[in-house]
Amino acid sequence: MPLVWWPGSNRSGTGFDLPAKKAELEELQAAMARPGFWDNQEQAQAVVSRLSALKSQIEPVERLIAEASDLHALIGLAEGDDAAIEQLAKELKRLEDLCTRIELERLLSRPHDEKNCFLSIHAGAGGTESCDWAAMLLRMYCRYLDTEGLRYEQIDMVAGEEAGIRSVTLRVVGPSAFGRLSCEVGVHRLVRISPFDSQGRRHTSFAAVDCIPEFEDDVEVVIRDEDLRIDFYRASGAGGQHVNKVSSAVRITHMPTGIVVQCQNERSQHKNRAQAMKVLRGRLYMLEQQRRDAEIAKLYAEKGQIAWGNQIRSYVLQPYQLVKDHRTDYQTGDVQAVLDGQIGPFIDAYLRYRARNQSDDLKTRKRA
Repeated sequence: MPLVWWPGSNRSGTGFDLPAKKAELEELQAAMARPGFWDNQEQAQAVVSRLSALKSQIEPVERLIAEASDLHALIGLAEGDDAAIEQLAKELKRLEDLCTRIELERLLSRPHDEKNCFLSIHAGAGGTESCDWAAMLLRMYCRYLDTEGLRYEQIDMVAGEEAGIRSVTLRVVGPSAFGRLSCEVGVHRLVRISPFDSQGRRHTSFAAVDCIPEFEDDVEVVIRDEDLRIDFYRASGAGGQHVNKVSSAVRITHMPTGIVVQCQNERSQHKNRAQAMKVLRGRLYMLEQQRRDAEIAKLYAEKGQIAWGNQIRSYVLQPYQLVKDHRTDYQTGDVQAVLDGQIGPFIDAYLRYRARNQSDDLKTRKRA
């Protein structure tokens, strides 16, 4: 019997319709070939982004199926050859690892997981210590994004009074950007000997990480003009004659909710306003989603599912070295590797944790 791996029935319990994905890919390729496709640059870029996301999903699956079939054909030929059997065992282990990676990617199946996103880091209480910790987190995430091939740009930053950063927002572009980085939402805690304490005492610092998907203008979020207060101000920071001379930076306040967004990375006031509106649209959507999640949590008496504002992970440098995720209990003693951007195992562990909880939630709803 031939060895066949069918993606639609993987162990994670998430469906993956390969024929449907390939059909959508062909439709997008046909659309790109039509005359006038590039006339609308924004729409064209959205199609190109979706095309890239589909390819990143389809190609690994097709490669796995082909290599698994080839491996099955070689098994019969290797009988009695110890060296060949040993090599086949190594190949099988490699394919198992690839299968695991594909299954984890399939866990990114929520409605907006494939979207680009805005990643924000905010220093907590603690002054300079927390600002420095926020800067360390920024470095960690930038290295992770570089490793994963995700593009990013800084759209807003407020520097700390003495060191580090008070807050920063990145726009992240790439396949499943929101799905992966949404696993990092919450409060991150650092314990270390403070480099800013002349007595060398141990300090605890906090920083909050937030992530919202980037929505296009057609997203179903109603924003009334009369609910907005829009302020224009001069951009701050290093860089050129434009800085501090033209009021191109934009700050938008949504008065009913008190949400404030701002953007200052573009020279154009119009572009900064459009970018800020995208951030506002995403935050309003996520706010509504949180409210719905809270209602579901009360209805089904679930605990610990809504963890937007709670501590999710501790990074301990002194008196011992350990990074532990308090949601999944995944931990490692290689703190420096984590701070250098190797957070993939933490994200993978949370994806599995979230999938299990979603399955439990579905069972609860069926019983109710």
